[in-house]
Amino acid sequence: MNKNLIKILSEEKLYPIIRQSDPKKAEDIALALIDGGVKVLEINVENAKIYDVISKISKKADVCAGSIITTWQANAAFEAGATMFSSPIFQMNMVKISKSIGVPFIAGATTASEAYVAWKSRIPLIKIFPTTALGGVRYIEDILRQMPFLNVMPMGNIKCDEISDYIDAGAIAVGIGRDLCDEKVEKISDKTKKLIEKLRK
Repeated sequence: MNKNLIKILSEEKLYPIIRQSDPKKAEDIALALIDGGVKVLEINVENAKIYDVISKISKKADVCAGSIITTWQANAAFEAGATMFSSPIFQMNMVKISKSIGVPFIAGATTASEAYVAWKSRIPLIKIFPTTALGGVRYIEDILRQMPFLNVMPMGNIKCDEISDYIDAGAIAVGIGRDLCDEKVEKISDKTKKLIEKLRK
C-alpha cells in the first residue's frame, strides 16, 4: 500500500466499510462518513451501479474498491477513480494487477500462513477476516506475536468500541462495517466525529 495511505490509516485508526447494494444509500453513507472526518474508506462492489458511487466519492476521499475478485472488476474500479482495491481472499492475479497498474492491493487472509504468503508477495497491508469469528483481539495478538513485521487490519463484525483494543494489540487500523455504517445516515457523521476524536486521544 502507498506509504502515505499507510500513514493516514495508522493515524486515523478507523477504516469504514460500506456494504450496500443501493447506490443512493451507499453514496449517502459515504458522504456522511467524509463529513465526519474520514479520509479513506472502502466501498464494496455489490453490483455494477456501485462504480458510479466510487466515481463520485473518489473526488472527496481515497476510495478502496472492496470485494474485488476479477480483473474486470479491478479495471472498472480504477476507471471509476478508486485509488486501491481489496479482496476477501489472497490471489496472485490481483497482485499482478496491482503491480501492473501501480495501485495498492489489500489482500484478505484468515490464517497465519495466508498472511505470511501475502507478506512474501510484498502486500504491505493485510486484512484479517473474519476476525471476530476467529477469536477477536486474542487472534490478532497471537499472529503478531509470531510475525510482528506484518501490517494487519482486522475486520469482520468488529464494534466501534473495540477499535482501541485491536490497535493496542498491534493492528495498523481496524475495519468497521455494520456497527458504524448501518446507523441512520443523519447519525453517522456525528458518531464518526466522536469516534475519530476518541481514537486520536
